[in-house]
Amino acid sequence: MQPYQRSKLLISNSVATPEPARSLPAFPVPQVRYRLGTLCAFAAGAWLGAAEAPARLVASGFRPFAISFCMVLGVFLARWTLPVAMKGTESVVRDLRQRPHLIVWAILAGALWAVANTLTIFAIRDVGLAIAFPLWNTNTLVGIFWGWALFHELRGASAASWAKVLGGAGAIVLGSVLLSALSIHTFAGTPGRALNGVVAALGAGLLWGTMYVPYRKAYLTGMNPLSFVTVFTFGEIGTMLCLAATLPGGFRSLWLDLHAMRPWIFWLLLGGFCWVIGDLFQQYATKYVGISRAIPLSNTNQLWGLAWGVLVFGEFAHAQGSARLLALAASGVMIVGAMLIAGASVSVAESASCMKAVQRECSRYSLDLAKTLRAQDGPESDSGGGRGRPWWDFVIPIAAVGVFAWFAVGVRIPRLTIQIPFALGLIAVLVAVLAVCGWMLWKKTRFA
Repeated sequence: MQPYQRSKLLISNSVATPEPARSLPAFPVPQVRYRLGTLCAFAAGAWLGAAEAPARLVASGFRPFAISFCMVLGVFLARWTLPVAMKGTESVVRDLRQRPHLIVWAILAGALWAVANTLTIFAIRDVGLAIAFPLWNTNTLVGIFWGWALFHELRGASAASWAKVLGGAGAIVLGSVLLSALSIHTFAGTPGRALNGVVAALGAGLLWGTMYVPYRKAYLTGMNPLSFVTVFTFGEIGTMLCLAATLPGGFRSLWLDLHAMRPWIFWLLLGGFCWVIGDLFQQYATKYVGISRAIPLSNTNQLWGLAWGVLVFGEFAHAQGSARLLALAASGVMIVGAMLIAGASVSVAESASCMKAVQRECSRYSLDLAKTLRAQDGPESDSGGGRGRPWWDFVIPIAAVGVFAWFAVGVRIPRLTIQIPFALGLIAVLVAVLAVCGWMLWKKTRFA
C-alpha cells in the first residue's frame, strides 16, 4: 500500500474520533523522497552559488539595478523555456486551472524574489561575493520561523531535533555577525558603503526567507514546481518594471545603462538562466522535505559563492591572513549550523502535524485530499498523455535560444581578473551535478 493510500485510509477512519489529536494520522516522509529532496537541495546550492558569479560585473561600474534587471530577463526566459521543454504548456495550464488560487501567490513570490535579487547586487558591490553570500543566507532563520508558524513544521519534533534546529540557527547568527564585522573591517576605507552592503544582504535574506511561504502553500496542495515557476515570472518582471519607473532616472536611465552594457548582457542572461536551474532544484527540495530543511541545505550555496569569489575572482587577495581565516571560520560555522538543522529528521509526530496543514489548505481551497496526496508522493497522472505537443511548445524554446544568440553576437569578456582553470573546474562540477540530480528526478518523479 502506498504512503498516500495509508494516509487516506487513516484519515477516513479517524473522522469519527472526537479527539483533535487523532484527527490526522502520522504521515512519515518516505526515505526515497526525503533523500531525493536532500539531493535536490544540495544541487540547488551548487547552481545558485554559481548564478551570482556574473553579478561581479558591478566591478566594471554598471548600476546594480541594471545588472539585476538583465538577470531577471534571463530568469524570465528560463522559467518559461525549461518547464515547456520538460512538461509542455498543456501540463502547465492544466495544473494552474486545478489550483487557480496559487496564481496570486506565485506572482507575490516573484515580486519578493525580484526585490531580494536587486538587494544582493548592491550587497555584492559593497562587500563582495564571498561575504554577501553568508549574510543573505540568514533566510534560513526566516524560513524556519514561517515553516513552524504557518505549516506546522517541527511541531511534535523530538527534543534532539529541536536542539539541532536551535543550535544550527544560533551558529548561523554567529557566523553572520562575524562576517558583518569582518566586512566593515576589510572595507575600512568606505565604512558607510560596507554597512550599506551588510544591510542589503540581510534584507535580501529576509525577503528570500519569506518567499518560501508561497512555495510551501503551492506544494502542500500538490502543484508541480514547473507550473508554479511560470507564473512566478510575471511577479518578477512586473516588479522590476515598477522599480525602473520609480527609481531615479526612470526608464530612460535604465535604457541608457542597457545600451552601454550591450556587450556584456549575455553573461547576465546566462546568470539568470543558471539561477533558474538552481531554483528548480530548490522548488523540488521544498516540496519533498519542507522549508525548515530545504533552505539550510540549499544554503550550502555560500560554499560555492566563496569558491567563485576567492578562487575565480581573487577576492581577499589583498586581505591579511587573519581576515581570510576569520572569513573561512565564519562560513564554516554557518555551514555546520545548516547541517545541524538538516540533520533534524522528520519524526512521525511532526509528520502528523504537517498533515494538518495539508488538510487545512485542501479545505480552504476546496481541493480533493486524496488527489493532493497522490500529487505529493509520486509521478502525476498526465491526462493528456499520448497526444502530440502543440506548435507553440517548440516556438517558445526556439525564441529563447534566439534571444541568447542575439546577445551572444559581439559579446565581450568582462574586464575582470578571472582564474580560468578554477572557473572551468567549477563549471565541470556544475554539469555533473545537473546530470546526476536531473536524472534522479526524472527516474523517481518524471518531473512531477
